[in-house]
Amino acid sequence: MELTYYSDFAVRLVNTEEPLRGTDRLTSVDTVRELFGAARHAARRVAEADVTRLRGVRSRLRAVFTAAAEGDEVRAVDLLNSLLLEYPASPQISGHTELDSSGRPNWHLHLAEHPSNATAGYAAIACMGLAFLLTDLGVDRLGICEADPCRNAYLDTSTNRSRRYCSDRCATRANVAAYRARKRRERALSGLTDEGSQESRASSAER
Repeated sequence: MELTYYSDFAVRLVNTEEPLRGTDRLTSVDTVRELFGAARHAARRVAEADVTRLRGVRSRLRAVFTAAAEGDEVRAVDLLNSLLLEYPASPQISGHTELDSSGRPNWHLHLAEHPSNATAGYAAIACMGLAFLLTDLGVDRLGICEADPCRNAYLDTSTNRSRRYCSDRCATRANVAAYRARKRRERALSGLTDEGSQESRASSAER
């Protein structure tokens, strides 16, 4: 699997909550299972306790993204390292059942699921994925959407590291809001200018 696939585990978990809107989708065993996506075999171990456990991991992962978005690289790395220590991954070489075009095994690095519980397995994959991406591409690839009240986490895979929003929808909404705010300022400034001109003319007439 590609490393960005693993880091997407972290994004999916963080974005189950929208703090500024007061919404939380991580409320049941079914929603936890949905987080695993294609890794359905790992989702079979999900229990009710994993809802609470994953909420705790989610808060800590959001703190990683927030620190990165604020430019505090050291804090982002320290927070992620503490998660990696608590939720270790087990890298394994896989591919004996997948052949390339020449008929040879398509060997690749695979993160084996953690045996203890679903939360430990999910957190290990999510944190290791972020660690791979962070060390390979940089801490500034982790971001928090700037379109209020969204604040979703995202991974910046753009070539020029210019991403500021989690989606095109949020980018459009932010641009429209900025345009409207600019127009309001222009109208307000124009009104002040008109008032100033009227006062100046009135003063000249009195003289």
